[in-house]
Amino acid sequence: MKTLQDLAEIREKMRKEVALRTGEDAASKYDKQVLVCGGTGCTSSNSMKVIEKLEAELSANGLTDKIQVVKTGCFGLCALGPIMIVYPEGTFYSKVNVDEIPRIVKEHFIDGNPVKEFLYEETVTDNGIKPLQETAFYKKQLRLALRNCGVIDPENIDEYIGRQGYEALGKVLTTMKPEDVIQSILDSGLRGRGGGGFPTGMKWKLARNIVPNADMKYVCCNADEGDPGAFMDRSILEGDPHVVLEAMSIAGYAIGAKQGYIYVRAEYPIAVNRLRIAIDQARKAGMLGQNIFGTDFSFDIDLRLGAGAFVCGEETALMTSIEGNRGEPRPRPPFPAEKGLFQKPTILNNVETYANIPQIILNGADWFTSLGTEKSKGTKVFAVGGKINNTGLVEVPMGTTLREVVEEIGGGIPNGKKFKAAQTGGPSGGCIPAEHFDVKIDYDNLIAIGSMMGSGGLIVLDEDNCMVDIAKFFLQFTVDESCGKCTPCRIGTKRMYEILEKITNGNGTMEDLDKLEELCNYIKANSLCGLGQTAPNPVLSTLRYFRDEYIAHIVDKKCPAGVCKSLLHFEIDKDKCIGCGMCAKQCPASAIDRTDYTAEGHKLASMAIDTAKCVKCGACMSKCKFGAISKK
Repeated sequence: MKTLQDLAEIREKMRKEVALRTGEDAASKYDKQVLVCGGTGCTSSNSMKVIEKLEAELSANGLTDKIQVVKTGCFGLCALGPIMIVYPEGTFYSKVNVDEIPRIVKEHFIDGNPVKEFLYEETVTDNGIKPLQETAFYKKQLRLALRNCGVIDPENIDEYIGRQGYEALGKVLTTMKPEDVIQSILDSGLRGRGGGGFPTGMKWKLARNIVPNADMKYVCCNADEGDPGAFMDRSILEGDPHVVLEAMSIAGYAIGAKQGYIYVRAEYPIAVNRLRIAIDQARKAGMLGQNIFGTDFSFDIDLRLGAGAFVCGEETALMTSIEGNRGEPRPRPPFPAEKGLFQKPTILNNVETYANIPQIILNGADWFTSLGTEKSKGTKVFAVGGKINNTGLVEVPMGTTLREVVEEIGGGIPNGKKFKAAQTGGPSGGCIPAEHFDVKIDYDNLIAIGSMMGSGGLIVLDEDNCMVDIAKFFLQFTVDESCGKCTPCRIGTKRMYEILEKITNGNGTMEDLDKLEELCNYIKANSLCGLGQTAPNPVLSTLRYFRDEYIAHIVDKKCPAGVCKSLLHFEIDKDKCIGCGMCAKQCPASAIDRTDYTAEGHKLASMAIDTAKCVKCGACMSKCKFGAISKK
């Protein structure tokens, strides 16, 4: 069992070992440390083979005693994986190929000359190589929840301890009363990062006080993360699993619980594996189990795997699933703080919320409140995707503008296209149009303009996106994921989807827009849980800001973005077409044939599209070298 003294000794030893990566003034036994991303994105791009080849090359050159290879979590710039960073110089290799490793070992590690052609291009300047923190992607970020991701080996508890890991738990158990812990979280202003933004400290206070003499209480972690395009929680679990275990233990002490459960989707195999390793290590080290740090506090954590049901992101459905039943929400009240898991007082927070807890305990509530806005404190992690150059994971202070995230951190829209909207909050959120590009991102500002923070998915859309189609996409997801328990959600969302499909097929009427809005408001007011209550948001926000596109689909029978197939057709400009036949070769439906026509007395060859046969795949337009084919 670890004591506070044991923890201090491990921390001092490991602080020196991670010093090269953190810029601290402490000596490591290695000359260099090579950090390779072991998150899902980079692993899918063969980062594990990169590690194997790197270790083999270092061994073959007798460098294993001088250079350490560390498998870490996500660095954030997911589009550039596999990623490899060499410390202390901080050189950033992107899209690393296994075949490049021998050259990197020879030229960089032996000869001392980084291979510039393999480096992230933004770090290479005329004056040498600039630090990663000075690049556009990183310089406006503030990594708190992600502080250890891409820095430590997530499968080594000692490295977590070397970064002040479990120090907050030790402080809480030996110097603070449960009420003091709750007050600290209340004073910090931390709001739940799972979407609703409910004050975390208030949730803990209710669970402690509402049934003070309960024989059993529970602490749950929502790691289900079902929003399309969201991967914030997954990345924290893969890169820093111990922070969640420590925070849940602190929460257990605060409310008087002895048992915790992490509900994580089975589609996250790397996260599940690292959580299992972390729990086993924490138990062996005495950080979980009986009499932690020699006190009378005992707490343990188990995993429960979800099958990917979006509705299980709702707190009561999640608890029902942990109990072994079909994941369906329960009516509230009573709220989980009174009757939650197994009908006992329970708190549920998501991964990102827990990731902030240890730092609040160590640094104080005032430190946390100094970050963010008046009503939204701290930072927020976003999974930024869609039409953007720098796809990846971003953590910024609350109050950062959407423009800063998209244009500066995200690198702007590819191919010179214009920003059209950003979808935040996934199927529960809404679309933020270009007129609100400078909105300061926090809970209240987003709600005021018809969107919401959600868990942190941020999908960027450009001028080629059809907003009616976007609304239909998210609504189809909600229809598929509805548990079916309540009629407004089960039937109402299906009727909404049918109206949207009717509009995108060119059969809509103006009366359909009135029906759509009426359904939206009814479903929001009468659905049992948050899934149904927020399902209309993408439709309502697009109707609010992009009604002209709905009208174009209905009145003009056109899709302005050229996305809805039923409303578009392809035409060949005979003045540009030279009759080469390349389009006909690409057509999978044999819908293009050669035709002759007369222009100014000359007989010329051209191509023509049989609209009855055309499947509107666009293959012809993409292959035409003369720009003769266009969408109408």
